[in-house]
Formats: sequence, C-alpha cells, structure tokens
Amino acid sequence: MSRSRASPLLPPLTPVSLHSPKPFYLHFRGTIHSSRIAHTTSIQFDSASSSQFVKFIPFASSGGETETVEKGEPTQEPNSQVDTLLDSIKWDDKGLAVAIAQNVDTGAILMQGFVNRDALAATISSGKATFYSRSRSTLWIKGETSKNFINVHDIFLDCDRDSIIYLGKPDGPTCHTGAETCYYTSAFDLLKEQQVEENKLALTTLYLLESTISQRKAELGGSQNEKPSWTKRLLLNDQLLCSKIREEADELCRTLEENEDKFRTASEMADVLYHAMVLLRCRDVKVEDVLEVLRKRFSQSGIEEKRRRSLSN
Repeated sequence: MSRSRASPLLPPLTPVSLHSPKPFYLHFRGTIHSSRIAHTTSIQFDSASSSQFVKFIPFASSGGETETVEKGEPTQEPNSQVDTLLDSIKWDDKGLAVAIAQNVDTGAILMQGFVNRDALAATISSGKATFYSRSRSTLWIKGETSKNFINVHDIFLDCDRDSIIYLGKPDGPTCHTGAETCYYTSAFDLLKEQQVEENKLALTTLYLLESTISQRKAELGGSQNEKPSWTKRLLLNDQLLCSKIREEADELCRTLEENEDKFRTASEMADVLYHAMVLLRCRDVKVEDVLEVLRKRFSQSGIEEKRRRSLSN
C-alpha cells in the first residue's frame, strides 16, 4: 500500500486498510484525517491524538454510495464483543468447529471447512471467508490463490453453537475443480448406477428449472424432425413468449380480484415464474442476478429506489 504525502502541518500518518460487511467500531489513538470510507480503502489518523472510538459504515451496506464516517461511543469495546461471541461457540477438543459457506442469493451450499477462534475472528473483521487448515495447521482465506473470494454478508450459528454458516457472495467458482460449488455428486445416482458423471450440482427447485430451460436452449438447432417442446417454442418466438407472460400475469391478478383460493394463486404464480424465467434465459440473465438486485434493495426505500431509477433514465 502506498503512503500518502504527509501534510507539513501534521505528524506522519499511518495508513490502515479496513473492510467489513457490517458497521463496526474501531478503537485507536488518533484523529481521522479522512472523513469518508469506501468499500476497501485506507484511512489515516494522527498517532499523537487521544484515544477514541469511531464507527465505520462500509460501502457494501450503502447500496453503492460511499458513507460518511461517524463518531460514536459503542456500548462495549469491539474486542470484548467478539471474545464473548467466540467464547459461546462449542469448539471441539481440537478447538475447531464446522463452517459451511452458503450463497446469500441462491442458497446454494458452496463448501464446508473448519474454523478455530482466529479464523472466525478474521472472517468477522475482514468480511472474507476464512478457515483453518488441519493439514497445514494454519489459517487460509478462501480465494487467496484463485481470487475467488467468498464475501461474507452474515454469519449464523446453529442452535447448539457447534457449527457455523458463512452467508456470502462468491467472486467465482468455489470448488478447486472449477465447479460452482463443491457439491455436485448425487448419492442417489451413485446408488442407482455404478458410474455417474460427477457434474450434477445440488440444485433447489427454482435453479433446477433454470438449468432445464438452459438445456432446452442449448438443444435448439438440433434434429428438425422432432416436435419442439413448449419451452423451445417460447425460446424461438419472442412474441409468443411475451404474450404468455402478459396472459399469466393477468390471471395471477385475477386470483386476487376474484378472491380465488390459495392453490389457484400459487398455480398462476408458478406459470408467471416459468415464463419469466424463459425470458431471462433469452436475455442471458440468471435468476441469481435478479435475486442480487432484490437483496441490494432491502436497505433502500422503495419510493427512493424508484426515484433514482427515473432520474437515471
């Protein structure tokens, strides 16, 4: 990290790099000379000044806008808060606990590893999924070699406090094989057949549908003799697809207007989802991309978000 040129009126400045997926407090001796902080940046303070607490609101929680650094007094010093949390974990006799990384948008289980106190503390402070290597007896950050980091948005503990979930967004494929996740072999398929292609990702219903639609698109241009499936017809005819989306959306609204039963509403919503997902495939947009947009809107007022979109158009 390069050092900034010091002001002739101020003592030498010490750069500090900070990143966190949530607001946090930093305790230090010094006066901040930078009033704003971005996603991953450096702040500088005068080491001659008195001790104080400063609250940092990270870039990731601001919906894309840099937040102002706010001064404040925390109810408890950060080290004490983290230590209290770490003390509550039921570590095994080797000081370890299981940690599972999960995609915050798709819900996909990305990988499983082990953590100790230092690994969990490092994840909390850095926002990068950090584990403990039992074979090398050292901490390791997922992505430190491949650059496919898992950016942790939240951490969950199970009811017994002996296993942990890192809920985060991966920068790329998680598995060292290049697969999206480390889970791509079905045990049921192995029981049915002696040899199974190990490329079947553990997909939930929505993503299995997305995968099927993608497969149908890949099959376009094949045999001209067979009758195309409904999905292929939609993929080949934009006008037909758009008319079906409008039709199904209208039928969904009518279940509310005509006070139809819940099953009817669920059925019509399933039709809307299916046809809309075919449109997404036509536009090469993933469901994950849509869910990421929704997640980023959680912290925004719906009225304000619409106003920003109207201004940008």
